[in-house]
Amino acid sequence: MKNQIKTLLLLGVLSVVLIGIGAALGKGFLIGALVLSLAMNVGAYFFSDKLVLSMHGAQEVSPQQAPGLHRMVEELSRQAGIPKPRVFLMHEAQPNAFATGRNPEHGVVAVTAGILEVLNERELRGVLAHELAHIKNRDILVSTIAAAVASAVTYLAHAVGFFGSMFMGRDEDEGEGLSPLQTLALALVAPIAATLIQMGISRSREYLADQTGAEISGDPEALAMALKKLEAGAMALPVEGRPATASLFIVSPFAGMQSILSLFSTHPRTEERVRRLHELASRMPSSRSRGWSTALPFAR
Repeated sequence: MKNQIKTLLLLGVLSVVLIGIGAALGKGFLIGALVLSLAMNVGAYFFSDKLVLSMHGAQEVSPQQAPGLHRMVEELSRQAGIPKPRVFLMHEAQPNAFATGRNPEHGVVAVTAGILEVLNERELRGVLAHELAHIKNRDILVSTIAAAVASAVTYLAHAVGFFGSMFMGRDEDEGEGLSPLQTLALALVAPIAATLIQMGISRSREYLADQTGAEISGDPEALAMALKKLEAGAMALPVEGRPATASLFIVSPFAGMQSILSLFSTHPRTEERVRRLHELASRMPSSRSRGWSTALPFAR
């Protein structure tokens, strides 16, 4: 509930930023930006899964090709109460995973070859439960709404920068229009604010997926152990820059980046995620971890 409320508050703040810019520039600009951003993001909502899978060279694997992987996905899907998603494999060495799909009926879970080499069966189960939680919580829909509003803010801010002379000093005698300082603030600050709020929404959804995934698997400790291994893997095995898809992965592919770049991270700090999972484990009466390997990497 806490993470849900935080997400709603951040969406509300993002909407206020948009309405504020629209009020400053005029109704026509607000409506135009909304229509454009909604059109682009509706398209992304329906086709982003195919685009992302293609960008990462992911290939669908059958139950015959990866029986163990499919077995875990099927079992966890039943526990989550959602249809079994399609399973894809990315031939990347960095251990990572993501989920996509506009709703549970069109869900996709994708894992890298590296994650199958690094995690044992128990840890991989925790990761898959996290990804199924994203599907169950309809995080793609939430992300799309946030992206639509943030895009509208950015378009309006760019319009201010491009057509600044049209807004500065317009009808100054009547007290209308924007001052040079206001125009600069809108052009520079608004996109940054929108981006930071959007990142905050993404981080809230990650916390929520950790909690929901731990409840699905019944084993918060498994995901905690997996997150530490995955972050270490992401730091040791950098990947080509694909910032547009970074928010989808369970840990940031750019985990090695520090300093001010962490302000723009789409993921919470791994230490905090692990701490929350340990706290959740202490409150759970039992764990479903028995019967899974805790020493060897998972074998497909």
